Amino acid sequence: MKTTFLLFIFTYRWLTAASGARILAIFPYIGKSHFNAFEPFIKELAARGHQLVVVSHFPQKHAIANYTDISLVGSIKIESTNRVDIGKFSGLTGLKTLKKELSQYYESCDKMLSFHTIQELMKSDMVFDLVISESFFSDCFLPFVDKFKVPNIAMSSCLLLPWTNDRMANPDNPAFVPTLLTPFLDKMSLSERIMNTVTNVGLNLFFFLTERFVTENYVHKHFGESVPKLYDLARNTSLVLVNTHFSLNRPHPLVPGVVEVGGLHIRPPKKLPKDLEDYLDGAEHGLILFSMGSMLRADSLPADKRDAFLQAFSELPQRVLWKWEMRNMPLQPENVKTAEWLPQFDIINHPNVRLYLGHGGLLGTTEAVYAGVPMVGIPMFGDQAMNVKAIEVAGMGLTLDLNDITKENVLRVLRTVLYEPSYRENAKRMSKVYQDRPMSAMDTAIYWTEYVIRHKGAPHLRTAALDLAWYQYFLLDVLAVIMVCVTILLFVTYVVLKKLTRGIFSPKPKNKLKLS
Repeated sequence: MKTTFLLFIFTYRWLTAASGARILAIFPYIGKSHFNAFEPFIKELAARGHQLVVVSHFPQKHAIANYTDISLVGSIKIESTNRVDIGKFSGLTGLKTLKKELSQYYESCDKMLSFHTIQELMKSDMVFDLVISESFFSDCFLPFVDKFKVPNIAMSSCLLLPWTNDRMANPDNPAFVPTLLTPFLDKMSLSERIMNTVTNVGLNLFFFLTERFVTENYVHKHFGESVPKLYDLARNTSLVLVNTHFSLNRPHPLVPGVVEVGGLHIRPPKKLPKDLEDYLDGAEHGLILFSMGSMLRADSLPADKRDAFLQAFSELPQRVLWKWEMRNMPLQPENVKTAEWLPQFDIINHPNVRLYLGHGGLLGTTEAVYAGVPMVGIPMFGDQAMNVKAIEVAGMGLTLDLNDITKENVLRVLRTVLYEPSYRENAKRMSKVYQDRPMSAMDTAIYWTEYVIRHKGAPHLRTAALDLAWYQYFLLDVLAVIMVCVTILLFVTYVVLKKLTRGIFSPKPKNKLKLS
């Protein structure tokens, strides 16, 4: 083990003799879809001459120039959520599920920091110019920013969580800024604004308490008691790159240190394998692509829901390409083709694709928008309901509730989106708007990353709001002074008026007659 690590250090120091910045990229979340959002970016940094050391659960299968893995494989084992379970993520059941998974998530902090590759990184004398880290449910790896004394760029794979907004003092007024895990967009009713506000405050409070009383205990265990508070480290973040775009995720106020780079994973479509190309080329009436992404296994659909889809598909003239993780599918119609894995973005750009049926994950939703393909979403958890709602508002798709899946409902929704021209027209319009940018998402992310490096953390991007105490941020001190001044003014006015009214309304004294 020691020999392996010495070899790693030698390789690292040899690599850093080349040009480019030395960057430590940390992505400790075990969800593959999150890493899929970031991987093209860090690979592009390496391709442009920067030296990348990447901490993740997904090491590269083949060596890449300027790219060194620090693998977390084997450090944790979190129960997968890739089984479709109706109601699992709603109501009281949803809260219990969330509590269980978050407990596993926070416990994983201790396990990952204890892992031998991370312990070796802690003890190393490597030098970096920048740390890039994911901002998600825990900041337990953030002390590496303090260890290496470098600027930090945070990345978010989805709409900013409340505490990510907080680290940049980015406005997230719940009256019009939706909170992740809600199904709302920017225009909300009174009841929705109430729910959005409660969710925003509740999530912020939950995160603050778990960071303060759970995560920091693990951090002190591994980094020592002298490490700064995670809250202070987070609020020294130089830049946040967020995987959203206002055309899809609706306009929100952003400070200069928050930059939208939605579509980082988008790249030119590749030529399809021969069997898939022939299947799509031969789709005379078009094709429906059905994929539940990397987090959910389609073969775990309850039998009645699966059969409802199959019966509905059998009555459509379109061909169907279904990402199905098992070799065999019961009662498979002739117009349905299955595959354990599909090059989704390459398929969705084929001219014969008429509709994308998916779970509403942001990556797949972004691909549908980019390609201008109408969509039907079956949201399951996380930001999926919000993403599908955005598709609905844009007029390029509809929602299909998992609880309402029957043959009749599936046919009704699919036929509506397939045969009503406005859905395809709006999808093409959205595609043009989404792609119309001064720079690509990748070039934007690279530019601002190198900007932070060039300007040693770019402290001039930092808003003064980060230096205010909480009561100053909410103007409580100003309101207190105003209330005191108004009270004094009212009191003085009262006293003056009282004296004036005495002179006007009090009876004048009668003149007494003098006796001669």
